[in-house]
Amino acid sequence: MTRSERARRREQPASATGRSWLDRFFFIGERGSGIAREVRGGLTTFMAMAYIIVLNPIVLSGVADVNGDTLSAAQLTTMTALAAGLVTIMMGVVGRAPIACAAALGVMAVVAYQAAPVMSWPEAMGLVVWQGVAIVAMVVTGVRTAVMNALPHDLKLAIGVGIGLFVSLIGLANAGFVSKGDGDGLLQIGASGDGGHLLGWPLLVFVCGLVLAGALLARGVPGAIFYGIVGATVMAVAVHYALGLTPEDWGGGAPQLPASPVAVPDFGLLFQVDMFGAWTTAGPTAAGVILFTLVLAGFFDAVGTILAIGAKANIADSAGNMPRVNQILATDGTGAVVGGLTSSSATLVFVESTAGVGEGARTGLASVVTGLLFLTAIVFAPVFAIVPAQAASVAMVLVGALMMTQVRGIAWDDMSVAIPAFLTIAVMPFAYDIASGIGIGIIASTVLRSAQGRFREVGWLMWLLSAVFVFHFSMHALGL
Repeated sequence: MTRSERARRREQPASATGRSWLDRFFFIGERGSGIAREVRGGLTTFMAMAYIIVLNPIVLSGVADVNGDTLSAAQLTTMTALAAGLVTIMMGVVGRAPIACAAALGVMAVVAYQAAPVMSWPEAMGLVVWQGVAIVAMVVTGVRTAVMNALPHDLKLAIGVGIGLFVSLIGLANAGFVSKGDGDGLLQIGASGDGGHLLGWPLLVFVCGLVLAGALLARGVPGAIFYGIVGATVMAVAVHYALGLTPEDWGGGAPQLPASPVAVPDFGLLFQVDMFGAWTTAGPTAAGVILFTLVLAGFFDAVGTILAIGAKANIADSAGNMPRVNQILATDGTGAVVGGLTSSSATLVFVESTAGVGEGARTGLASVVTGLLFLTAIVFAPVFAIVPAQAASVAMVLVGALMMTQVRGIAWDDMSVAIPAFLTIAVMPFAYDIASGIGIGIIASTVLRSAQGRFREVGWLMWLLSAVFVFHFSMHALGL
């Protein structure tokens, strides 16, 4: 038996007879996967999102609250990895879906730049806990599931495509392949200050990793994206030491071999939360608006990501609905509570989960692997910090290409479908926000289908969602 034949045999799902309890529990065979594929998918997802262990502490520790107090970066590093690990494992065991969770970028920004300036950090994290409670309540009452079911099928496909472009743009930006324009353009090729040119060894590492992973994908090699990340990381370490590059050359996260593979974790931020102080310190109106923004951002970011993963993993039904969606949504809400209690911001479904799905992950086993790696990172954070952004970005860019294939299922000959789909796809990367893309798509779909006289197809829930987003987009204009 040749090596390729042995590899293909390892990738085959287990037979109906003699299936292990692990296979039966996670539906591995039913979803056409294998244990080796799930483990590799979980590793790939972790490597694509491990940057959050560094990024979240940088953002949150860099802002002072209303009292002038700041959070410890070391403590935030521990809490970020702890929350991500626990919630991701819960997602794998309860939701049984290849979805990883970590500190949500959109919520993180609201907490740091909108909540902290008007309240203390414990009070801000108390609002994050209330965000999770609100989301869980919406799941229990069936509101969140009803919202997902109310979205037209074509709009669900467009959300997946838009998220793919959004993820690719993040990857290209993190790698330094695109940046804000030095001149009149919104974006340019190359890093800011390079005059629109591709310069530097770190960028070459990204390109080589992208070429390697792309070539392996084109040849149908299992593990192509994972091998691209590993190859780019090895090249990055070699280049870094051979040429004497600095952390600044890599954008801050240099691929340096650590002096020690372990670090002592600091759990000092655990349970440092004030559940009711925000309503007094910031006032009922300000606290209410911040909580509304947190719920809205977390709600629709998660909805979009879950729909996209379900479609890409081919585990959603013909209407685009995920199996065990209530368990997935409840776990997502619980993640916000965990994030607040650990002061690491809401721990919600992470769009980088699509990297593992692109690598073949189809079940919750991949999430368990990713979660265990996050827990391991609490102690071995220096080891995981070796992977530079240029290597991790390889997965994000290629996942965008894989998710783009969903665009063929959209009915482009119907303008009431084509226009909302296009706006959804375009706004997500252009506005750099998943929730905004979904909101614009919902409003456009509601208005255009109603203009065709298809009021019954629209339904009252789509009108309600449109009104919510209109209010959300106009809050600042109304002085709220």
